[in-house]
Amino acid sequence: MQVVWGLISMVDAEKRLLANALEDVDNQVFILLSDSCVPLHSFDYVYNYLMGTNVSFIDCFKDPGPHGSGRYSIEMYPEIDERDFRKGAQWFAVTRRHALMILADSLYYKKFKLYCKVCCGIIIFRNYLSPVIYSQQKGATVLQMSIICQPCSMSMVDPGGISNWSVTHVDWSEGKWHPRSYSADDVTYDLLKNITAVDENFHVTSDDKKLVMQKPCLWNGSKRPCYLFARKFNPEALDNLLKQFTSYTSV
Repeated sequence: MQVVWGLISMVDAEKRLLANALEDVDNQVFILLSDSCVPLHSFDYVYNYLMGTNVSFIDCFKDPGPHGSGRYSIEMYPEIDERDFRKGAQWFAVTRRHALMILADSLYYKKFKLYCKVCCGIIIFRNYLSPVIYSQQKGATVLQMSIICQPCSMSMVDPGGISNWSVTHVDWSEGKWHPRSYSADDVTYDLLKNITAVDENFHVTSDDKKLVMQKPCLWNGSKRPCYLFARKFNPEALDNLLKQFTSYTSV
């Protein structure tokens, strides 16, 4: 199967990954990472952070701009209302319960496959996961996740079951289709320490207002650092990362 960035094939690939991982009954948390992601903490810290809560870490926020609600299509109604449309990052960490709900869904998957609007020649599914979690309060029973369209379906099926932020840090300050990439020279103690210290998540709308939304990262009700991983690090940054890891990571 050929996987193309921004197309529904990314959703299909992600669901295959989840299906295979779910075959092991001992697997309780499922994390989507890429080869440009790096850990920010020790294994024990990451394990306790993820296993110590029953929340799935899914980025999710309402963006009235062209890269948010601008991708909504009226053909998605009534299953997905425009007011429920959400945007978020593709990188997630989900519980086993949510992973099973993802694979069970076909309704929301079909809606996004057929009707999510094309932008610059690419169908962007960054809005898919949120609506499904939110809809549980309305009687819906399914939750769907995709690589880029996660936040929409998640927020409809189980709004109280997601964090509304991703545990993978990315830097979108350059305003491009892809986040900033870090080279070997960029990898310093200060860079990594600053990322691990972030305890509030930020979202910026894509409309002319560029509204900045800022919320604390609450883990079981307590404010904690937001991120367990970070990206995008180029391959040549590996040696510097290994040298810095024991200096900035916490147990």
